[in-house]
Amino acid sequence: MASVNPFNLSDSEEEAERRPNETVDTERSPSDGAPGPPLGNPFSPPADAEPPTLLLSSNRTSPSGEGIAVSVAASSAMAGGADTRVSVDVIAAQLLRDQYILTALEFHTELLEAGRELPRLRDYFSNPGNFERQSGTPPAKDQVLGPGGPLNRAGSISTLDSLDFARYSDDGNRETDERVAVLEFELRKAKETIQALRANLTQAAESEVPSQERKNFKSSPEIQEPIRPLEKRALNFLVNEYLLKNEYKLSSITFSDENDDQDFELWDDVGLNIPKPPDLLQLYRNCGTPLPSPRDTVDVSVGVDFGDLPGNCIPQDPPKKPDLSQQQQTEVVEELEYQISLLNNEKQSLAEQIKKLQSEIQTLKRTVSSPPSTLDLGSQNTLNATSSSSTSAPCADHHSVPPTDNGQYLDIRGVSEADAAPTPTSNQNASQPHPQSHNKLRSRPPVQFDKPNRKLSPAFQQALLSFCRMCSDSRLGAEVSRIADSEESVMLMLGRCLPHIVPNVLLAKREELIPLILCTACLHPEPKERDQLLHILFNLIKRPDDEQRQMILTGCVAFARHVGPTRVEAELLPQCWEQINHKYPERRLLVAESCGALAPYLPKEIRSSLVLSMLQQMLTEDKADMVREAVVKSLGIIMGYIDDPDKYSQGFELMLLSLGDPSERVVSAVHQVFIPAFAAWTTELGTLQSALIPSLLARIEKLLMQGEHGLDEHKLHVFLSALQSLIPPLFAVVLQNAPFTSRAKLHGDIPAIEVTRFPRPASPLQDVATIIGSREMLSALLLLYDHQLEHEGTTGWDSLLWVVNQLLPQLIEIVGRINVTSSTCVHEFSRFFWRFCRTFGKIFTNTKVKPQFQEILRLSEENVDASAGNDILTKATVPIYATGVLTCYNQEEDRKLLVGFLEDVMTTLSLSHAPLDSLKASFVELGANPVYHELLLTVLWYGVVHTSALVRCTAARMFELLVKGVNETLVAQRVVPALITLSSDPEISVRISTIPAFGTIMETVTQKELLERVKMQLASFLEDPQYQDQHSLHMEIIRTFGRVGPNAEPRFRDEFVLPHLHKLALANNSQAVESKRIDIATQLFEAYSALSCCFISEEVMVNHFLPGLRCLRADMEQLSPEHEVILCSMIKECEIKVENRGMADAQGSMSIASSLVGEDAKTKFLSKMGQLTTSGAMLANVFQRKK
Repeated sequence: MASVNPFNLSDSEEEAERRPNETVDTERSPSDGAPGPPLGNPFSPPADAEPPTLLLSSNRTSPSGEGIAVSVAASSAMAGGADTRVSVDVIAAQLLRDQYILTALEFHTELLEAGRELPRLRDYFSNPGNFERQSGTPPAKDQVLGPGGPLNRAGSISTLDSLDFARYSDDGNRETDERVAVLEFELRKAKETIQALRANLTQAAESEVPSQERKNFKSSPEIQEPIRPLEKRALNFLVNEYLLKNEYKLSSITFSDENDDQDFELWDDVGLNIPKPPDLLQLYRNCGTPLPSPRDTVDVSVGVDFGDLPGNCIPQDPPKKPDLSQQQQTEVVEELEYQISLLNNEKQSLAEQIKKLQSEIQTLKRTVSSPPSTLDLGSQNTLNATSSSSTSAPCADHHSVPPTDNGQYLDIRGVSEADAAPTPTSNQNASQPHPQSHNKLRSRPPVQFDKPNRKLSPAFQQALLSFCRMCSDSRLGAEVSRIADSEESVMLMLGRCLPHIVPNVLLAKREELIPLILCTACLHPEPKERDQLLHILFNLIKRPDDEQRQMILTGCVAFARHVGPTRVEAELLPQCWEQINHKYPERRLLVAESCGALAPYLPKEIRSSLVLSMLQQMLTEDKADMVREAVVKSLGIIMGYIDDPDKYSQGFELMLLSLGDPSERVVSAVHQVFIPAFAAWTTELGTLQSALIPSLLARIEKLLMQGEHGLDEHKLHVFLSALQSLIPPLFAVVLQNAPFTSRAKLHGDIPAIEVTRFPRPASPLQDVATIIGSREMLSALLLLYDHQLEHEGTTGWDSLLWVVNQLLPQLIEIVGRINVTSSTCVHEFSRFFWRFCRTFGKIFTNTKVKPQFQEILRLSEENVDASAGNDILTKATVPIYATGVLTCYNQEEDRKLLVGFLEDVMTTLSLSHAPLDSLKASFVELGANPVYHELLLTVLWYGVVHTSALVRCTAARMFELLVKGVNETLVAQRVVPALITLSSDPEISVRISTIPAFGTIMETVTQKELLERVKMQLASFLEDPQYQDQHSLHMEIIRTFGRVGPNAEPRFRDEFVLPHLHKLALANNSQAVESKRIDIATQLFEAYSALSCCFISEEVMVNHFLPGLRCLRADMEQLSPEHEVILCSMIKECEIKVENRGMADAQGSMSIASSLVGEDAKTKFLSKMGQLTTSGAMLANVFQRKK
């Protein structure tokens, strides 16, 4: 039983009749929103302590004493005690009833002095309404006191708690001082009345929603509760305040007009019993988190002396010094008002916790496997735990509040209360968890603590514990003060805390939070919280690097595996979509990589529609190469999982679009990832041979038809490279659809595949073994493949027959239509056929590819007759066959076949007087690889010793192409001897054909011995009398000098080239044949134009270059006046150069003499510079021009 003041006994019938109503009024259930501190607060009064009560009810103003809210629960327990004497309460009631007011006041004063306060008298004299006058004029001093009339004690009757007994006596009448004291008291009471009315208004507003509807809202958290009137008024005030602060004055005026029933200048007009919240901006920044206390104080229930509260029913310590000053009373009132605001804040946070707990209960109802009715019972028991506790301990029901936890937390705030509670059953009921929600919690034994063998009173023990500095009124304090005891509670706690943790972690270490964020996002029951956590994940790092992106992607994949396709679509994809146009390329790169990583875990409809569209948009719009590269790779992954045949055309267009990307890294990603994945899909669809490859071939043919006047080599490269990347999947199709596929067995002795059997793949996806499945299976199939081709043929082998009968003829036809002079096209097709033949194998090449080329390239003179249309040997078929097919295998018989083919082509073209472009293209392509230099020299030596002068001329011209790529050792040992042999050939045409090769040697070789030999041979051509009238020889020499002169050694140019050009120009002046004269003059003009860009010494310029130009001008004056103008300007420029050099030399000769004079000036200048120590502005003035 609770302790009771022995002087506070009453057995009046009126109070006994009033007690049941008070009990009902004070014992409210937690759901009614009664204010008070939480149950788990260790600083709240213990169960056996006497509860202080703030009398805020307006019923106290009744003069008759009816309806007075006397919340002393202990008095009800003593009411049954019978006593034969007349109680003091009966006497007081009789005095008040008969209007013996002064006598009652004296009786009340005597009881106070004796330490016995009577509630009836205290309430009567503390109510100013019992003493209000009917008029504003003070009564006469001799006025007789009548029933209900005013007293003539003073102008305004002072109540008990505003009287100063040391200052006043029954004698005298200090009207002024009394009126001041009474007005102060009335002001305080008015404030309390306003506070009580506002509290009643808040409760009325909260109860406006019907109880059934509120239950529906609680049971279904996803249904939003309608806005309450007071909430609307508060939000209106904050919105209007925001509009005014941000200069939206017209909007504020309009908003005020639409809400004319509200005063926007005064927050108290809202009517809420809470202090004014922060503005909208602060609320937005705090994201709705519970606001901290406005002042740095401890819990409101810590260290509060309830005896100091006004209106306390049972004071803990009777006032020994009732003469408090006015200032002290004001401070007490202000402190109490502040504590009331704190209590209202706590009430608000408790209401929010109630909503969270109700949502948790609904989640448990959905997840637990027990029957719904049982779960509802458990939930109801949990919610009503506080009310059951208040029933067993009625003395504490004024402070009973809704529980802050649903039993799933180990609340450290309840430890001291558990120790201090005299009845463990009440505490156990208050903290009991759901009996059906978690087996782990149900089986958890209660925590026991050792109790000291002391006899401290609970009040003293609580006051002693109040010195422990603990804070649970802030957001962080509330989280720290309770420990989660279940998986779901941990998730809820992490969901609340992570948004506050992430901004305070260093950017370089935020990836450490990824596991925590993902785990919480996976298991959190609230969709909004999960969305917020995933938003944090994708915005975790401002510009994530490769490693950080890999961590985020790994987490996203783990999340997707855990939650399934539906949640991936609903929760992860929106995060990707939000950042598709982010300003940082690293974030867009994360989106592109996420689309590929999440592709296996998405619904197939979303995979082939939304994700494909997102990637297509990024491919066409994104400007960053690395983002488009990631997009292409993700598209390849999508192609590996797509199963909608209607998307084939979109995939083909995406392939062509990405192949045309200007970035090499994007195109490389297409060949490495996209094309192999797309080819694998078309293989399953059966359209690789019927649609994909034919589409590319058709585009190549169309390009060749359009490019008769200029081929777009870039587009040709795009299509041909795509076709080349399709060779491995094509060969895999041939193997998988072969007649022997069913006979392939993996057991037994299977030889390993040769390392050089296949070309090096661009990526693992282009490895035939990867496409087939394993190297063992590929090895077994290759054995059967070679055996089938060599012994059994291709009957019934549709996939291979398509390659032989349709693909190869079409490719050979395309090859014959390309321009043989385009080295790029020749190289592209050569590489394609080389990879094609290497992939399909040697037997296939020898039996299927070579025969088709040889059928077309019949080596006879008839095949180079351009007039008859048989000019196949002059087309690109020759170099592509030689470099793409005959070089696939490098064994002896293969090399002999290549040498024989080139010798035959050289002989045939030479004897037919056909263009040598196809042969030159073959030599250029083969000469780029040093492996074939010896082979080519062998072919050329065959031409050197050939009996036909035409063949020897061709061989001499081919040396010019070969010299640039051959090392100097081979040039000295094989090339120069062959050229010297040809230079002494009986046929003058053969000798002339060697001049370009000699010139190329002069241009590229650095060995002096070789240069001297070449120089001597060229000098013999120029100085030997037998060549003086050889017009063709002079033309070839001048052409060669103009080509190699700028790149040749300067000494060779100055001592050999320019003097001989001078001689040729001088000799041309006396040329009688005008046609020969103009030919030589034209070639000389080209040579001098090329050599004019070189540095030429003054001596050579004066002695040879300028005289040669003047001779040439003399020819051009008669033959070509337009050239003569150019020559005049060239001569003038050269003369200016000579004059400038002369002046420079003169200045150089004077430099020695002038340096002596300059030393003195230099010394003076430096000394003056040393005097400038003030500023840079003065230094700049030194160099300023005089005006």
